[in-house]
Amino acid sequence: MLTQAVLAGDLAKFSSVLDKYSDKFMKEGTMTLINRLRHNVIKTGIKSVALSYSRISLADVAEKLQLDSPEDAEYIIAKAIHDGVIEASIDHGNGYMQSNDSADVYSTNEPLKAYHERIRFCLDIHNHSIKAMRFPPKSYNDNLEDAQKQREREQQDLEYAKEIAEEEDDGML
Repeated sequence: MLTQAVLAGDLAKFSSVLDKYSDKFMKEGTMTLINRLRHNVIKTGIKSVALSYSRISLADVAEKLQLDSPEDAEYIIAKAIHDGVIEASIDHGNGYMQSNDSADVYSTNEPLKAYHERIRFCLDIHNHSIKAMRFPPKSYNDNLEDAQKQREREQQDLEYAKEIAEEEDDGML
């Protein structure tokens, strides 16, 4: 229940869970942590309000977030703007928050460039692995005998085996 309140930015639900389980939180020693979560609930609520409304009065923000006054909402919004939680501006004279238009990242070439870099990286890995499978290392070539030397050695081994076989045959007669 508490996590749902934090994720939804619902301060009323958070307060009800806090009231209901405050004894348990005190007993477990997590009450200070839970009190710090209140700020996260408010930030999440401000994010959802800023995304939902391009312009909203501070009194409406205070009402939606169940804050005590529009002044509290103004302070919290100013801190959220300063911390980079939301992109907005506050019109103090008229008492409203104006959300800044978020830039459409897909209208730029940035995703194309990032995708191109990833594909190039994968192709480089593929090409290097193909080369590694195709050509053995140079040290491997040093240990290989050429075909002529190998045939000569096999011929000598065969002759030696025949001599041993003849000696065994002569010894048994």
